[in-house]
Formats: sequence, structure tokens, C-alpha cells
Amino acid sequence: MAVEIQFGKYSFVAYDLFVKHMAFYVGDVIDVGVEILPMKELQAEMSSGPSYYEGELYNLIREGRGVPAVPLIIVGIAP
Repeated sequence: MAVEIQFGKYSFVAYDLFVKHMAFYVGDVIDVGVEILPMKELQAEMSSGPSYYEGELYNLIREGRGVPAVPLIIVGIAP
């Protein structure tokens, strides 16, 4: 299992989901990736630029089943 806690810029979340977790999964290092993100309510209280759970979940659903091709658990944290 790979766990990423991501309160940084939105581009880093995409990198985690589509590159980092994928590389470890394809390399047979992990069986599942876990990404922990702030929810919109918490993101509104943070400095500029962080991604938030609801937005990233929407992006993944929009991509469709099988993208990324890694089993993922996405967790949202609220204040």
C-alpha cells in the first residue's frame, strides 16, 4: 500500500494518481494506492492552490472506469 497525504498544489495530486501510484503498482510494489486530500470546506481555509477531495473525485469519475489503472482509495479530510 502507498499512502500520500497531499495538501499541495493540484498538479502534485495528478502526479500521485497517474504516475507515482501507477509506477509502484506496475512494479508490483503495491496492491492499492491511498490518497488523502482536504475536502472543499478545509481547502477554503488553506493558502492558494491545493486540490480538494470533491474536485479530484469528479475528475476521476469523468475519466471513466479503469483510469488510472490502479486500485485507489481517496479519503477527504474536513476541519
